[in-house]
Parts: sequence; structure tokens; C-alpha cells
Amino acid sequence: MRNKTNSSNYFINKINNIKNFDYRQYTKTNILFLTFILSNLINGCLLRFFTVNNYLEIRPIVADITFLVLVGAFAYLFKTGKSQYRYFMVWSILLTTVCVINSAYYNYYTSFASFSLLSTLSQLAGVTDAVNKNVLSIKDLIFIWQPIYLTLTHKRLTRVDYYHRARLIEEKQKRFSRTFALSIIIFAVFFITCSTTELSRFYKQWNREFTVTRFGIYTYQANDLIKSAHSTFAASFGRDKAMADFEEFYKNYNNKNSKNDYTNIFKGKNILIIHAESLQKFTMDLSFNDKEVTPNLNKLAKEGIFFSNFYAQVSTGTSSDTEFTLNTSLMPINNGTVFVSYWNRNYISLQKLLKASGYYTFSMHANNATFWNRLAMHEKLGYDDFFAKDTYELDDMIGLGLSDVSFFKQSAQKIKKISETHNKFSGTLITLTNHTPFYDVSEYTNLDVTMKYNINNADGSTSQATATYLENTTLGSYLKSAHYSDYALGQFINELDKEKLLDDTVIIIYGDHDARLSYDDYIKMYNYDPNTDSILDESDEKYIDFDYYKYELNRKVPLIIWSKDSNIKKEVTTAMGMYDVLPTISNMFGFKNSPYALGHDIMNLDDNLVPFPNGNWLTNNIYYNAQKDEFSLLNDTSVASQDVIINNSKLTDKLLSISQAIIVYNLLEGK
Repeated sequence: MRNKTNSSNYFINKINNIKNFDYRQYTKTNILFLTFILSNLINGCLLRFFTVNNYLEIRPIVADITFLVLVGAFAYLFKTGKSQYRYFMVWSILLTTVCVINSAYYNYYTSFASFSLLSTLSQLAGVTDAVNKNVLSIKDLIFIWQPIYLTLTHKRLTRVDYYHRARLIEEKQKRFSRTFALSIIIFAVFFITCSTTELSRFYKQWNREFTVTRFGIYTYQANDLIKSAHSTFAASFGRDKAMADFEEFYKNYNNKNSKNDYTNIFKGKNILIIHAESLQKFTMDLSFNDKEVTPNLNKLAKEGIFFSNFYAQVSTGTSSDTEFTLNTSLMPINNGTVFVSYWNRNYISLQKLLKASGYYTFSMHANNATFWNRLAMHEKLGYDDFFAKDTYELDDMIGLGLSDVSFFKQSAQKIKKISETHNKFSGTLITLTNHTPFYDVSEYTNLDVTMKYNINNADGSTSQATATYLENTTLGSYLKSAHYSDYALGQFINELDKEKLLDDTVIIIYGDHDARLSYDDYIKMYNYDPNTDSILDESDEKYIDFDYYKYELNRKVPLIIWSKDSNIKKEVTTAMGMYDVLPTISNMFGFKNSPYALGHDIMNLDDNLVPFPNGNWLTNNIYYNAQKDEFSLLNDTSVASQDVIINNSKLTDKLLSISQAIIVYNLLEGK
């Protein structure tokens, strides 16, 4: 009985302590602590306002508050005054930097930064102009108000002798233990109330946007630090379980090629793969004043096999992710990039498979060989030679380096020499001119992105006017740049033909990723009214609705397989990802496919699952957004059951997990 009474008295005392707590005195003696919490909380909300736009959602606010309270609790272990201020200032600078970096990063990648990406910062030296022009903006610097305000608050408190009075009242050890305990309890309650799906996505962190919308920027970044550290040392732990999961997965996974109408149609032919920088499929559908933006691509698409529903599956490594996924049929990792962080693993690649069939393999790119660690990674993939910047004469520079016209012209001569010494060869040519920030190429191209239209005059006559709505815009510069690159491609085809190099060669052209154009650019392009020199109102019957899903679907890139002497003309509309390329062309060219490919021969499928590194996925009928947990039907006849959504989401998670394990744990070593 005594124990029950003591226990009851204990809780009664605790309740009375809460009731009798002097909140006014606590507030008066914790001004710096509360300033630190509230100002950083505002920054967290501002960041979500500028990015995912859920700044008033209660869950991320609670998560941010809890994280800040936990960090702030340790300030009570320092002497009140300068020492506490210095502690808060260090954290303020760190957290402000987190907000600035993530705001700028989101501008370009529509995602959030990762500690594992620190190893890729050296790559920015090669694209400094792109960073300056396309990433950094004034709003990214708004967050620096926080440490400034904290400093001003500290100076004001010093002037009014606040710290001396606070020392006489506060009980530092008690405040530390109570504040620390409070933060742990709130964290526990917060995570207990999370759904299984939310916890799974938080742990895996495939979708950074989802994590920030649910858990706030600070909890996300703390979790990312832990995940990045784990990935760094993961090879030493958990490999046995990863190997068991890997073997079980491939025991049941159907990725085997089977014969179809396209089996061996290009067997033994040479291969030239054009890695077309930032080339999107929508450019092939555009004309200005009856002039096509990409006439050469359009011609090749009509004469060859055109995959018109093809998507890049890139993460933060953009071009390097595309190279990796196309050549291995594996997915990019969710922290860092394979080319930089995991280049020293064993991969079964297109180059190695071709070499086993007697091909000489090479790559060409008129940029520094060390950019994106290509020199090391290309060797690891199995290229026999890499012709980089130092092998080209830099006679015509545009933007980031050698122009595509000069690059292709010089490459054609290199390929001619290769053809004289090798019976079969496969080469990858990586273009550069169409790289963001899309330099002005007006002097190299005659594409006019203005719009000609008729004006009805008061006297009944008509006159012609010109709208310059795309001039001096990012989209206008991109379209001119894409037109120039298309021209360079046409010149390359002509040069190869002149040198008799097309007679036994197949050209494969793919866009490596989308151009990262803004939503507003598309709205302007599709809804500009030349008569009023303004954007159509959404209520206007001529207004073209271009929502989030249309923006995402518009990221698709072209894939064309073309041969001069081939009579195969076909458009393939089945949804297809970059990881399907290796299985598809291995069947066409008659070489062995990787037994660990995640993709499929698209010619065997009527429908296909295309997973993305952030957990989203696509089929012919559905685009699913993992962050929003919602989907869009892609045609009028599409239907979606709950089972389809759940099964495809599970398979997407499994594909990403298996691919991650293969890379991190080097599971293909010895295969």
C-alpha cells in the first residue's frame, strides 16, 4: 500500500510542479535559448516555403522544434553569457549553412543536399558558371538573418546586464536534464505516431523531399549524416545479410532475354553511342516559324527505332548517373554518386560484355579526364581507351569547352584511325555544348525563337508582328543550344558517311537527362499571348494546363537506334528507363546480357515499370509520386487498383535496395 501511495504522490508532485512552474521567469531567464530555437525554426519554415511549400505543416515544425530543443539543451552545460552565446552561434552558422545550401541545391536538383555529396563538390569547378547563373539566387541568402539577429540579441542582453541576473536565478544542471529529457520524450512520441511507410522512407531516405516534408530539414540532415557515415563504413558491416538478400532476389527475378523479332538484327556491327547532354524529347516536337528545333534528330527518329517514352533515372550525379545506369543496368545510389564514391567496385558493364564478344571499346569527351572521376571510372567500366580534352585541339570553344561541331569533327578522324586497326569497335561520345547554363550560340545557329503573328488593324487590314517572348530567357537559350547541338550531330553523321564509317555501324543516341528548366519557363512557352504580351489567364479556354505531373513527364529524353542500311522503322511507346538499354541492345547486337541487370529488353514488353531514385515510378498508365503518396493516370483508359500501387511501390523499393547493396557492398566482386 505504501508503494502505491508513494507512486501516487510522485506523480501528483510532478503535476503540481508543472502547474506551479513560473513560465514568465523561465522565459525571462532563457531569452537567448528561445531566440535560438525560434529563429532557426523560422529558417526551417522559410526553407520549406521556398522548396516543398508545406511551411505550415505541423509535423515538420514539431520535428524541427524537437531537434533544436535537443541541441539547445547542451548550452546549459556552458557558463551563462559569452560561452553560451558562442555555443549557439556555432550551431546557428551550421544550421544557416544547411538552409542556404539546401535552398540553392533545390533550385537545380529539385531535391535536398546530402553530406555524402561533399565528395562531389570538386566537380563544381568545371561548371562554375552554371552554378552562378542557375543555382544561387538572392532568396538563398535570406537565411543569414538568423546568426545576425542572434548576435544583436546577445549584445542587447549584455548591455542590460541580463546575464548577471540570469546566473542568480537559473539552475543549470536541472535545466539541462529537464530540457534534454523533454526533447527525447517528444522525439519518441513523434516517431511512435509515424506510420510504417513514413518510418521506412525515413530510414531508406530514397526520397529526400518526402523526408523534409514529414520530418523537417534539421532532422533530415541529421539522419542524412548518420546514413552517409554508415555508407562510408558499410562495406565492413552487414555484407552477409546483403549477399543473402541479393541471391534470393535474383533467384526469382525475371530479367532474362528471350528471342523476339529484333534478336541479332545488328549482330557484329560497330556501335557509336552519342551521349547527348541535357537533350529532352519535347525539343523534337517544337518548330518556330516552320523551322524545326531538332531536324536531324527528327529525321533519324523516322528512319530508325525511336523510343518516344524514354526516361533518364538520375539522382544527384546527373550525367555520371546516366552513364552508370545505361552501362550496368543498375540504379544510382541515394547518397553521393557511384563515379566518385564507389568507382572502385566491380561492375558487369556494357563495355566488358562487348569486349568478351571481340569489340574494342573507347570513350571520347573533350573535357578534363578527371571531371566526375571519369578517368578512373571509365577504366573500371572496361573502356580500353578514353580520349579526353588533352587529345583534342581546342580550336573552337563554346561555353564550358570545345564546341560540339569541332568535337565531332575531330572525333570522326579518331574513329577512322580506330576502324583501320580494329575489326569491331564500340565508342561512347559525350557532348558538352548543350550543358547548362546554355550559352548564347546565336552566332552559330540561325534558329529564331520569336513568334510571328498577325494583327488585325482598325481599318480592317492585317499586319505582321514579332513576339520576342523567349529571347533572353533560359528556355530560349536552351532551344538555340539544342538546335546547335542537333546541327553538330548532323555534321557528324555526314562526316562519318564521307569517311565510309556508316556502312557497318549503328548509331545510338540518347539524352542523358533533362535540362532542369523551370516550371515558369514551360508556362511561358505554352501559354504566351502575343496580342497582349502576357501569359494567358487560367480561365482562358486557350490556356494549356501544365501541372506538376505534366512537368515531371516532360522530363523524358529521346533514345534513337539508327543504321544507314537498316529498313527497320519503328516507334516504341512502351515506358522505358535508362536501365532497360543494356538488356535491349544486348539482344539486338547478339552479345550476352548482364545476369544482374535490373532492366528488361523493352521489345519483350507491352508495359514496363520505370523506377526513379527518389522512389517515384512510372508505367504506361500511371505516374506515382512517392513523396505525395498520390498518382496520376496517364490516359483516358487507364485504371489503377490499390494492389497495383502497392505492388509497384514495393518492387521499386526492392530494386533500389538491391542496387544500393550491390554497389555499397561490392556484391559483384568475383562475378
